[in-house]
Amino acid sequence: MSARPVALKALAAVFALALLASACDEEGATEADAADPDDFTPSEPIEYIAPAGAGGGWDTLARTTGRVLEESDLVDVNFPVENHEGGGGAVGWAHVAGQPGDDHTLFMASPPLILVPLSGEADHDHTDFTAVSRLITDYMIYGVPEDSPIETVEELFERAADADDEDEFAIAGGSAPGSMDHIGLAGAADAAGVDAAEVNYVPFSGGGEAMTAAIGGHVDAVVTGVGESTSQVEAGEIRVLATSAPEGESPIDAPALQDEGIDYTFDIWRGVMGPPDMSPEAIAFYEQMYADMLELDEWAEERDELGWIDAYLGHDEFTEFLDEQQEEFEAVLDDLGLLGEAPDS
Repeated sequence: MSARPVALKALAAVFALALLASACDEEGATEADAADPDDFTPSEPIEYIAPAGAGGGWDTLARTTGRVLEESDLVDVNFPVENHEGGGGAVGWAHVAGQPGDDHTLFMASPPLILVPLSGEADHDHTDFTAVSRLITDYMIYGVPEDSPIETVEELFERAADADDEDEFAIAGGSAPGSMDHIGLAGAADAAGVDAAEVNYVPFSGGGEAMTAAIGGHVDAVVTGVGESTSQVEAGEIRVLATSAPEGESPIDAPALQDEGIDYTFDIWRGVMGPPDMSPEAIAFYEQMYADMLELDEWAEERDELGWIDAYLGHDEFTEFLDEQQEEFEAVLDDLGLLGEAPDS
């Protein structure tokens, strides 16, 4: 498709520019702005949802933030993590959407919340939920099993391009076709001079499953977030060939794609959202809670170990950020021929 290289580069720019953009003008305070965080206190454990299996980016964010919050004095309730996997996040989103007004349910969010519905693979999009706080940004890794003969990311894409039907070279990711990991792989392949349509992308339900498939020899390589790959990388099971960070800014001991001559970057924002119709007081409480959490030394230790970068936005700014991303992604996926029917929400 002739529009593919332009569209993939545009999508990379969308992720980079959206993280730098000023999020919201200050006219017209919302109910959440006017609410006092002190007017709400959680009265029971939080249903803390990762809409994918254990080991992926949503799961890692949920368990990390939950642990830091439980060990802090910011809140007196627990954050037991529940994994609702399936549909690239759609199963978990449907569960949360069915709990309107519940001030004790929160879930982890990232670009698939926009991309999966736009591809027609989910019944709910971000507008069906309450934005609470964007927390961090992350980058992708392009990795192989430790015993792989592939030594560089350039070799990875050459090998993917040279594969034929008898020797099918597969690269796993933890999101659906047309979603985050797939786009991050396709954009990098395109920048490396490889026809992204020819790269065999195999989707799994979360980065944890994708890495397990690579470690087990079921696929040849994996693309996923830096943060969700930390355990396997430190254990020597996955070897990182490159990250999608800007030149010279790779957060782990591996080169960035741009360091290797592949002019492509890709950011993964991650945040927390809740069911529709949460009370303004609860929104204000959680918004403040997460802002305070990012100031803790305990958080800084976890963040740095996982290679994350703080990128906080409050409720209003996060809401506008999501709306802008939906508009931008819709145009790009339309160019790629991956735009599906809008969800009935």
